[in-house]
Amino acid sequence: MPERDLHLLIDAARAAGDIALRYWKRSPKVWEKPGEGPVTEADIAVNDMLLTRLRDARPSYGWLSEETPDTEERLDCEHLFLIDPIDGTSAFIAEDSSFSHSFAIARNGVVTAAVVYLPAKDRLYAATLDGPATCNDQPIQCSTRAGVNGATLLTPKATLSPELWTEVPDVARHFRASVAYRLCLVADGAFDGMISLRQAWEWDIAAGALIASRAGATVTNRQGSPLHFNAESPRSDGVLVAAPGLHGALLARLKPV
Repeated sequence: MPERDLHLLIDAARAAGDIALRYWKRSPKVWEKPGEGPVTEADIAVNDMLLTRLRDARPSYGWLSEETPDTEERLDCEHLFLIDPIDGTSAFIAEDSSFSHSFAIARNGVVTAAVVYLPAKDRLYAATLDGPATCNDQPIQCSTRAGVNGATLLTPKATLSPELWTEVPDVARHFRASVAYRLCLVADGAFDGMISLRQAWEWDIAAGALIASRAGATVTNRQGSPLHFNAESPRSDGVLVAAPGLHGALLARLKPV
């Protein structure tokens, strides 16, 4: 079933990319969701297509999407779609190519199939729970960095504030608007790790977390606990993903909350 689900997600991701690129660099309508940031007509168009396409294909699966009102119905479902129609909407609006589509399926809280697709780059990351992580069908692997000093880390600037660490890590900081893309950049070894100390929506991290894990990275919340999905309040207490030798070193320096 994970392989069949993966093919379903891949086909849906490419269809989503076709829709998104019809709006990209064409001044799409934009409005603000109170307290949540911008959304565009492209986000809604992609979500509407996915809601029909994916639920028609798997009617027994629950549904959790950034652009669909959440209901308690999903909590009783064995399988769940976790969907971010466009992750990195701010990049999309700015005509930057680093926005993505992030789609995952979880079974009993564990992600079993995942796709992150960047249509403007034509870069498709994918994984199943028992298969390799790939980018455009080629296997990928996380970095082997073991030490903190000099590591490349994808994270917002505020994450490196001294009050959050017992010792601020001496890292080369980088950033991408799409959380899912950050996770995949760790998966393919382009960066050594990523960390977010804010509450992370499940739809942002589900797909990238599986891809990074299958590429060999260690994936936890900010406390060092494994991620679990389809919670009543669908957020994780931050996310820390890094090469195995780096993950523990970063976690040891974080101040407890």
